[in-house]
Amino acid sequence: MKTSLKARGLERFSPSGERDQAGVSAAGRLIQRFVRFGLVGSTGVVVDMGVLFLLADQHTLGWGIMLSKSLAAEVAIINNFTWNEVFTFRDISAGEPGSLARIGRFGRFNLICLMGIGIGILSLNGEIRVLHLNLYTANLIAIFLASIWNFFMSVKFGWRAAV
Repeated sequence: MKTSLKARGLERFSPSGERDQAGVSAAGRLIQRFVRFGLVGSTGVVVDMGVLFLLADQHTLGWGIMLSKSLAAEVAIINNFTWNEVFTFRDISAGEPGSLARIGRFGRFNLICLMGIGIGILSLNGEIRVLHLNLYTANLIAIFLASIWNFFMSVKFGWRAAV
């Protein structure tokens, strides 16, 4: 069932993509969301790197790169969902309150990010095995590539934002 723009907290956006009541264009609103998404993502990078270090480094647990990266990425996804829910997409979250709606958004976000994890893991392995990059440099590149995917899919499907 489709909800109205007002119910989703998006009544400020006209169907033709004109400026909202605050004078911000649809493109400007998308850029604002992208910046917020990037700020949230930076916390996820810290979480991802920290968990990856704890799991993969020889001086800690020393698990394999594939398993360590998968787990690190999932912990970062949970972190990022939480902050995106209250910061990046708070207008939409407020328009769709309740546990079931939140679980639905988390499910969609997690599915979107699963593909991002795949992109990250494939990228990470290629960068390490083929390009011989340092694990942490390669991981930053992998996170960046996955983040581009995650943002645009989150806007379109995760929170179903108009912009």
